[in-house]
Amino acid sequence: MHFLNHNIEFPDVSLASKEGIVAIGGDLSPKRLLLAYTSGIFPWFDDEEPIIWWSPDPRFVLFPKKLKVSKSMKQVLRNTDFVVTINQDFEAVMDQCSKVRRDGQQGTWITQNMKESYMDLHKLGHAKSIEVWLDNQLIGGLYGVDLNNGVFCGESMFSLISNASKVGFITFIQNSNYKLIDCQVYTNHLESLGAEDIPRDEFLKYLGKR
Repeated sequence: MHFLNHNIEFPDVSLASKEGIVAIGGDLSPKRLLLAYTSGIFPWFDDEEPIIWWSPDPRFVLFPKKLKVSKSMKQVLRNTDFVVTINQDFEAVMDQCSKVRRDGQQGTWITQNMKESYMDLHKLGHAKSIEVWLDNQLIGGLYGVDLNNGVFCGESMFSLISNASKVGFITFIQNSNYKLIDCQVYTNHLESLGAEDIPRDEFLKYLGKR
C-alpha cells in the first residue's frame, strides 16, 4: 500500500489494489485534488478514516449521448415547476449531500475538511454545483469537478423531493457538451439513466493518460 507524504504525487493507477485503492494519506489541497482527478483518482473515505484515494476498474461512467430519459421522466421535465441553476449555492449543495449516506459507510464521507477543499476548488473555477429549486427552496442538486477537457467528475447528489436530483442531472447533461461524465462507482440510480462500466484504461484515454 502506498502512503502519501507532503509531495504532490500519486503512484500509477495500474498499481491500485483489487478494490481500487491507489494510496492513503496526503491532503485535500486544490493542487493535489486536481492532480488526482486528472489522473483518474478520487478521494472517498468517512470521518473515521484517513484520506483514501481510489481508481476502480472498471469505472462507472455516462456518455451523454447515451443518456436515458424514461417516458415518465420526460413528462416530469415538461410539467415540473422545478427551476435548475448552476453555481448559485455550491456550499448549500455540499451541505445537503453530506447528509446522504453511502452504502457501507457509517459516518459522512463529506467531512468538514472535504467541504472546505471543494469550496476552494469551486472558487478557483474547477468545481461546480447544479441546484434544483421549488418555490425558492433548494430541494435537490449535485456537484462535481470540471476538468475543462470534456470530462465532468460527478461527486454526489441529493433530493429532498422525488425526482429533484434526476431533473437537475438530466437538465445539466442536456444543456452541456461534455464527452464523458465520471460516475465513479455503480449505482442503480445512475444505471437507470444510462451509466455503464468501462475498463479503467479506456476511461484514462478520455483524460489523456493512456
